[in-house]
Amino acid sequence: MKKLFILTLTLISLASFTPDKPAYRLVDTDGNQVNYAIMLELLQDADVVFFGEQHDNPISHWLELEITKDLYERKNGNIMIGAEMFEADNQLLLNEYLNDQISESSFEKEARLWPNYKTDYKPLVKFAKDSSIYFVATNVPRRYASLVYKQGLDTLEYLSAEAKSYMAPLPIAYDSTVACYASIMKEMKDMGHNNPNLPKSQALKDATMAYQISLNTPKDKLFIHYNGSYHSDNKESIIWHLNQYKPGLKIVTITTVVQSNIDTLNVDNQHLADYIIVVPEDMTRTN
Repeated sequence: MKKLFILTLTLISLASFTPDKPAYRLVDTDGNQVNYAIMLELLQDADVVFFGEQHDNPISHWLELEITKDLYERKNGNIMIGAEMFEADNQLLLNEYLNDQISESSFEKEARLWPNYKTDYKPLVKFAKDSSIYFVATNVPRRYASLVYKQGLDTLEYLSAEAKSYMAPLPIAYDSTVACYASIMKEMKDMGHNNPNLPKSQALKDATMAYQISLNTPKDKLFIHYNGSYHSDNKESIIWHLNQYKPGLKIVTITTVVQSNIDTLNVDNQHLADYIIVVPEDMTRTN
């Protein structure tokens, strides 16, 4: 009887315990707190899930892996994944590594991997490899984005057919009035710069990622895409282009924001995405 009483008190104590130093808050687009399992219910019914990360935020990277694992289970393995961090001309290398045709060391040596690959993206690649998930290298090779930044979108027409195969079909759609591109120009002008090609280089990235996603969205699979939050916030950028390449897809977005106080979502951060991960601004960085 005494043991039962002690056990009851322990269970009551555990049930009433809430951490007073949470690493993050999960909220909906209006800032209302959301249960993780409830979010998964909506995610699993989507055609495409965009996970907008802060590139140096460990909470983003941990949740990317956790969400991917959980959706893999809920969808009985019927998922595909893709990421901004891998460029289209490295798809062959990525395929060869995932299919055990080249070694891990060869892949990591030859692919143009981000500096924080081993801590932040390698776990996703390993999960894809272990689970036989197709992983799409969605981004345009950075040299072409750099070319657009220096010379504009028209210069892409002079590239070889092979070079063009690593980007969205030309001409790239670009609308300077779309908020994500207009804001880049405004920020540049505020800093005393005026290069209209910067948002165009971003549009090349967005269009290429959107095009790659549009090619890999069969009806029986959920596509999960990882990208910097800029590229999917407000359902613009990549999603603006995706809606042109393949309209009618059910798209759900997640973003990550950093605040000094994570208990209440700042007004400026509301409506950025369907789900918002709110992280303390003093959270450690990964690079």
